[in-house]
Amino acid sequence: MSLPVYELFAVRYATRGARRPANFLGGDPHDAPMPMDYYVWVARNSERTILIDCGFTAETADRRKRDYLRHPAEGLALLGIAADSIRDLVITHMHYDHVGGHRSFPNAQLHVQDDEMRFATGRHMCHSRFNHGYDVADVEDMVRLLYSGRVTFHNGDAELAPGISLHRIGGHTDGMQCVRVHTQRGWVVVASDTSHYYEHFENARCFPTVFDVGATIEGYDRLRALAETPEHIVPGHDPLVMKWYPEAGKELGNIVVRLDVAPVV
Repeated sequence: MSLPVYELFAVRYATRGARRPANFLGGDPHDAPMPMDYYVWVARNSERTILIDCGFTAETADRRKRDYLRHPAEGLALLGIAADSIRDLVITHMHYDHVGGHRSFPNAQLHVQDDEMRFATGRHMCHSRFNHGYDVADVEDMVRLLYSGRVTFHNGDAELAPGISLHRIGGHTDGMQCVRVHTQRGWVVVASDTSHYYEHFENARCFPTVFDVGATIEGYDRLRALAETPEHIVPGHDPLVMKWYPEAGKELGNIVVRLDVAPVV
């Protein structure tokens, strides 16, 4: 029986200016601009639509000084997807920019790794080195959603649906996971923050916010093993995604791009 094939999209909802030394553990000798984009991702076919991460709100953008372009739900609407139609929402990890928009998806079941909830509510959150990427309100909400039956836990690798699988990588956070999606061009890996930029997995470097450097570096080999080719790995924050992949429709350039077709690099 052949695997289902999914359309796969990256939806850009925010951005911020940054420079190269701020994006690499240990800094970088080239003090040049290296901005960061913020995305959510959508996999869909005729049977299901699965949202991968849900962004953050305008209020969070103001507080954290990010340039907010649109709510992620507005980006989904451009694809004809209503926020209340989402039934499955993968949370790659519980940092504010990946879980903070969950309130706009009231009918979604949230999928998270055991290790991520343990990490976000455990002893390591005593240290600002690890807790600065989390918003307390988001973590509290995840606990409330758990008690209302809307959180599904996964312990390592799991099949979410035929043609879509979850894979714990760790590194950036203890429960960091990526998502593997079967598309018309083969298996594409939505790396999320297992690799913030292409340069991280290409050159075995790390983003400065990291829990386990060894797991991060070894995770890059896992990404390559899961993906059809290295060109099938999509990093979590790289503006090059918007440049290399085609827009998903008329007037959607720099907002929504298709990841189920080959990039033009």
